[in-house]
Amino acid sequence: MTPNLKSRPRRLRQSEALRSMVRETELNARDFIYPLFVWHGDGRTPITSMPGIDQLSVEESVREAEKAAKLGIPAVILFGLPAEKDPIGLENFAPDGIVQQSIRAIKREIPEIVVVTDVCLCEYTDHGHCGILNSKGGTETHPHLPEGFVLNDPTLDILGKVAISHAECGADIVAPSGMMDGMVSVIRSSLDNAKFESIPIMSYAVKYASAYYGPFRDAADGAPKFGDRKSHQMDPANVKEALREAKLDVDEGADMLMVKPALAYLDVIRTVKNAFLELPMAAYNVSGEYAMVKAAAANGWIDEQKVTLETLLSMKRAGADLIITYHALDAAGWLK
Repeated sequence: MTPNLKSRPRRLRQSEALRSMVRETELNARDFIYPLFVWHGDGRTPITSMPGIDQLSVEESVREAEKAAKLGIPAVILFGLPAEKDPIGLENFAPDGIVQQSIRAIKREIPEIVVVTDVCLCEYTDHGHCGILNSKGGTETHPHLPEGFVLNDPTLDILGKVAISHAECGADIVAPSGMMDGMVSVIRSSLDNAKFESIPIMSYAVKYASAYYGPFRDAADGAPKFGDRKSHQMDPANVKEALREAKLDVDEGADMLMVKPALAYLDVIRTVKNAFLELPMAAYNVSGEYAMVKAAAANGWIDEQKVTLETLLSMKRAGADLIITYHALDAAGWLK
């Protein structure tokens, strides 16, 4: 017996043409920001835990940015591996620092591409932490805090210097990632006072102390030499705190917000996006998420193309306007 059904959702799934006409969420190459790891060496060095991703010389960072631009990817984000590390990360804001060199080279040859720069200390410090450390008897001594504790306010001055240094070299967007209280306010004031009031801030407003960052720490040589980052990165159990962090950054002048990681935090992306609809939302599809897909695909357990595009689509559906992803080149090519 044929049921008398007035509503049959399958009517709109009969063909690809129909499905595409009523599709609610679209994934495009213009949604992607492609991360680049830049170092002082020559050529490329493969990152074992991130198949397909390399540490790049300045020249190779330009070539990789060219590939992205040709595929319709509008932006890259730069992470630097310094020649030397020290307690405060001096190369981080040096005129000839590795990121500074790469910014100038990319903007000289591909002026239309948007260059975003990560603003943090962890890759540049000899201790691998995201800020200046408390040191008993040292230049930064806070008797009420344990030795090795990441100091918030002394770190802010360094972040301001880094942001100005990047802007002077031609960066289009600065992206502070250290989860220091007040970082957006200090960077905004620093940029404005240096006549860079037009440079936007993409804040890592909601960054969790996640286990998904392992391969990145190989890529950027940024693992902490002791301890962890739980004193400043967020507890994975918390979502109301994410709203508080995002609101603080919005009030301090953030132009764009980010949630990191993405895949295990789709609920957080949606929650933050709903609260701040007026601001662009970025999701960081982090190294561990990328590596899991690559490993499963290499073993023949999944279809890499289908799983990658479905994963990235989930981030768009959750509310991300932009996705920082190591899949960017492959995904853009598949979407074409």
